[in-house]
Amino acid sequence: MLKKFSLSMLIAALSMPLAAHAQEGGGDALAPKLQKMAAEAVKRYPVETLKIFQDAVATVKATGVEEQAKQVGDKAIDAELSGWDGSNVKLSELWKEGPVVLMWYRGGWCPYCNIQLRAMQQKLAAIEGAGARLVVLTPELPEKAKETAESNDLSMVALHDRDSELAKKYGLLFQLPESIVPAYRDRIQLGDYSGNDRMELPLSATYVIDTSGIITYAFLDADYKKRAEPSEVLKAVHEAKK
Repeated sequence: MLKKFSLSMLIAALSMPLAAHAQEGGGDALAPKLQKMAAEAVKRYPVETLKIFQDAVATVKATGVEEQAKQVGDKAIDAELSGWDGSNVKLSELWKEGPVVLMWYRGGWCPYCNIQLRAMQQKLAAIEGAGARLVVLTPELPEKAKETAESNDLSMVALHDRDSELAKKYGLLFQLPESIVPAYRDRIQLGDYSGNDRMELPLSATYVIDTSGIITYAFLDADYKKRAEPSEVLKAVHEAKK
């Protein structure tokens, strides 16, 4: 019973309202903010509970999803997607005009995703000033993505990667390990966010695509606590223009 209760406690924390994590540290760097959240979890939750999730990360890594996903030098995959505001976006039309930053987030229920989204929002003007476009994709339903944008004060509109179809083509999609399926299914209620009963998620990947449609930067990590550093993404944007 202890393990079940502890797991529920941790998942409750993972799905806390944004305000509960407002004090995430200053500065522009993203990594310290993510590390602070992870460190707080280590202090707050039992070792066996944290081990369940860490073991799950190791299980996902062992599938080879990081290596199987699209890499630097690969041709980017085109798609036409819609945002929660009803807009339609064809990716190739964007990257013909300038570099594109393509970034997936798992859902507004994920505090690590919320921290990353806010950090990228802070770099949005610099990214656009460099002649690039930030394209955010998510498997969560448009109405949920709108709520995520509003709660994080985002000006960018997330595109709906329905059933993670594009993530699958990029090789980013993975099945949740059985050990954490009950938590995501019953506590987070992942199906309410994704609109299906598939227990799967995309890596929180970030790509930079140049004007020829080639991937010039790729951040791929099965550990959901690690994300692309916005300053590195901006650097990659400038490199993609050369």
